[in-house]
Amino acid sequence: MSGHSKWHNIRLKKGKMDAERGKIFTKLSREIIMAARAGGGNPDANMRLRMAVQKARENSMPQDKIKSAIQRGTGELEGANYEELTYEGYGPSGVAVLVECATDNKNRTVAEIRNIFSKCGGNLGESGCVAWLFTPRGLIAISKNGKTEDQVMEAAIEAGADDVKTEEETFDVYTAPEDFARVRDALEGGGFKIASADVTMVPSTTVPVEGKEAQMLRLMEQLEDHDDVQNVYANFEISDADMAKLAS
Repeated sequence: MSGHSKWHNIRLKKGKMDAERGKIFTKLSREIIMAARAGGGNPDANMRLRMAVQKARENSMPQDKIKSAIQRGTGELEGANYEELTYEGYGPSGVAVLVECATDNKNRTVAEIRNIFSKCGGNLGESGCVAWLFTPRGLIAISKNGKTEDQVMEAAIEAGADDVKTEEETFDVYTAPEDFARVRDALEGGGFKIASADVTMVPSTTVPVEGKEAQMLRLMEQLEDHDDVQNVYANFEISDADMAKLAS
């Protein structure tokens, strides 16, 4: 598992996400709005919207907020006109970083994202400079809870998954993006406890950041905390021990 995935899991354990519930709701609302605008307001016919709504429910977002976000996306309610943008750059040690944003002010956002990179020892790059290093994959983390790798592997492959990898606390199931929802539903229906599930960007190679761990994690945290940032992906690698120490 690459460093950015480990960092995300540690942030969840620390409860940082729960402490910023209002900010989470804002990001979830924007994703629902954009999903509904792109593919319509019916989750059954719009896979992206279905995933966004499911994530919102998992984060205890009130149903009325979910409904109003869908209606803003379909134009039934007035709202900000968000633009989806992806910025690419380099962190400390030449780590590749992808930043997905939703903004109603492109000039403001790019200036602030560039400033974050600069303050944390990185730099914003040109479009296409690092995107080729990442591939979209469905990633479903299954809590071990007495389950064996063989049990998870058999159920996952039967459901259409591509691969299963064993991590410290989970079995990580990888899928093609188009198979993600079907595999997730099959595993959940089969009695497996899902710790987390999302379509993410998986790096083809990773970069060790010895000596610059704190700087890299500061870059990740500041990018993730920015109001216009929806997702951050990076290909850094840090040992489990160093990650836990820095994140404590």
